[in-house]
Amino acid sequence: MERICWAPAKLNLCLHVLGKRADGYHDLRMVMQRISLCDRIRIRLLPEKEIRVVSRGALLPEGTDNLAGRAARQLLDLAGGRWGVAIEIDKRIPVAAGLGGGSSDAATVLMALNQMLDLGLSSEDLRVQGRILGADVPFFIFGGPALAEGIGDLLSDYPVRTEVHYVLVNPGFPVSTAWVYQNLVLTSRGDEANLGRSLSTYNDLLRLLHNDLEPVTAGQYPVLADIKRELLGFGADGVLMSGSGPTVFGVFRSQNVARRAAVGIAAKSPWQVSQARPFRGKVRVCFS
Repeated sequence: MERICWAPAKLNLCLHVLGKRADGYHDLRMVMQRISLCDRIRIRLLPEKEIRVVSRGALLPEGTDNLAGRAARQLLDLAGGRWGVAIEIDKRIPVAAGLGGGSSDAATVLMALNQMLDLGLSSEDLRVQGRILGADVPFFIFGGPALAEGIGDLLSDYPVRTEVHYVLVNPGFPVSTAWVYQNLVLTSRGDEANLGRSLSTYNDLLRLLHNDLEPVTAGQYPVLADIKRELLGFGADGVLMSGSGPTVFGVFRSQNVARRAAVGIAAKSPWQVSQARPFRGKVRVCFS
């Protein structure tokens, strides 16, 4: 038995750091949205009790050293350890880029194996399993755009009712999320209470754009300022770094303008450039 699934990346449309917790994590208030930039994952059940993970497009850990492999281990254990699994990841989402690719891969494996092993776990059950793996994993199981609080695992619906196009620019180097938080200087906050409960218009989205982590990453990597200038010069109405970076995205109302920006920036720079739209629907695309 096998499944082939699409694991979408995410963008942080806003990210507020509210304070540091006693357990070393940070309390956050974020709005996140899945986008059409996806990894392609093939998952096969094996009669022998082993976990294989291979990847194309990026050098990733294998077996249970990979987050997707750890997700498989959890579900296989719940199934009584009678099966193994082979996971093949066609990696299209940049690694350590602020786009949640590893978390999305892990969430995909949890949901696919829940179906393949007929475990009958609810979405809430799967989010509990995902939280063991990482704070972003429950968001990808939740599915739609979300207001994320706590360490990012307390999720509620946050409808985004506007048509939008994104151009993502990744400068080609990874950034450690742990390093960014270690170097974050917390300041007093006041604007995080004004997020509202949905985005109804394009201008609402533009007003929402904010990332408390961006000054840390941009201070270490000045190229991010160059990327933002390029996106604005090609017609972006707003620009922001996603997560802990280093990927920067531009927001466009027009698909044609976004396409011209992506082509123009790719032609004049060594950066990885992608176009994306919101990933539609609550259910991940999987097929046999």
